[in-house]
Amino acid sequence: MTVVDKIERPKATGPYVEGTSSNPLEAPVVEAIRGIFDPEIPVNIYDLGLIYVIDIADDGDVFVGMTLTAPGCPVAGEIPIWVRDAVLPVIGVKNVSVEILWDPPWTPDNMSEAAKLDLGMF
Repeated sequence: MTVVDKIERPKATGPYVEGTSSNPLEAPVVEAIRGIFDPEIPVNIYDLGLIYVIDIADDGDVFVGMTLTAPGCPVAGEIPIWVRDAVLPVIGVKNVSVEILWDPPWTPDNMSEAAKLDLGMF
């Protein structure tokens, strides 16, 4: 059985909202993801609104459901590996599974206010 089989995931409805999990690993997992920057946009993938689901099981298995800004993203195959590699060293995390989700599609509305400010979108 894989980590994906063990965790019941909520339906992705848009960007993950920090503070929606009671698991103490949520904050360090989000912080680890914030360390990953989109190679074409100088903003981290969390604040871009690419992370839709973070599920953390009591045993430390983590599932991250994410999207991309466009289906033709040149690093589409690499970003899930970057996320896995960033989250796996978090103390308490046992396994990490990352899946690309295309529903709902990403839009600039997904970005945090900080990201919009960084990109001069206000």
